[in-house]
Amino acid sequence: MNSLLHRLKPLSVRLISASILTVALCGSVYAQQSGLPINAAASVNGAIITNDMVEQGIKVALSQGQKDSAELRRAVIEKFIEVLLLSQQAEKDGLANSEKANSQLMMIRQNYLADLELSTFMAQNPISEADIQAEYNKQVASLGPQGMIVEYKISDIAVATEADAQAALNRIKKGEAFDKVAKSVSLAPNKVQGGAAGWVQPGQVPPQISAVLVNLGKGQTSAPIQLQQGWYLVRLEDKKSSKPPAFEQAKPAIRAGLAQKKQFEFISGIAKNSKIVVQ
Repeated sequence: MNSLLHRLKPLSVRLISASILTVALCGSVYAQQSGLPINAAASVNGAIITNDMVEQGIKVALSQGQKDSAELRRAVIEKFIEVLLLSQQAEKDGLANSEKANSQLMMIRQNYLADLELSTFMAQNPISEADIQAEYNKQVASLGPQGMIVEYKISDIAVATEADAQAALNRIKKGEAFDKVAKSVSLAPNKVQGGAAGWVQPGQVPPQISAVLVNLGKGQTSAPIQLQQGWYLVRLEDKKSSKPPAFEQAKPAIRAGLAQKKQFEFISGIAKNSKIVVQ
């Protein structure tokens, strides 16, 4: 068993946890005296590991780069056996009713149900080819008459007040390197990279920044820019233009973006009709 398990990449914690939860919630299905029931891959002290559970495990393994084989199936089954053995021992040791176990099981159940609700919603409200084509046309039209995608490589410094931003800008104007100033005063996580923020398009940053960004020359640093979360200095490191990708090439990203938008709107609608209290 160990040799197979070592060759199998760890299965998704969510998958295994959900499988444990299924056993816990639905109750153990006990094997018949004459052998395993239909759709059973194995049993552990009478608790059944179904073929459906094994197929889910194989799908996860395949998504992680494993090759489908009889050996992979055995390894997946053995992993489920290991999980059931440990979970049953936890029951015997009195761990199942601990506060920690109850809290974790509740979170596993909530995550599973949340994923199930979203997947059900998306299955009932699929993104059509027409939706993707319309979004592609919209994005291409927004590029203007030249039809080019313009990207900006930027660095930024985030501080709490306008005075802090102006003080940082004064240091830069006196010749101090932008990345050195960013490392010393910026409040953003990218301070460790000297404020480097990578390549962005105007629509990917707040409008206050994009309005300034499109007018910066290479190597220039903006005046202090106020956002809701603080004050920013933005430096334009480089700029490039490229043709938009063809429809077929852009489809996966557009589909993902539309799915994210649809899910956000769905969740927002639920939240709007719910009572939410935050401490």
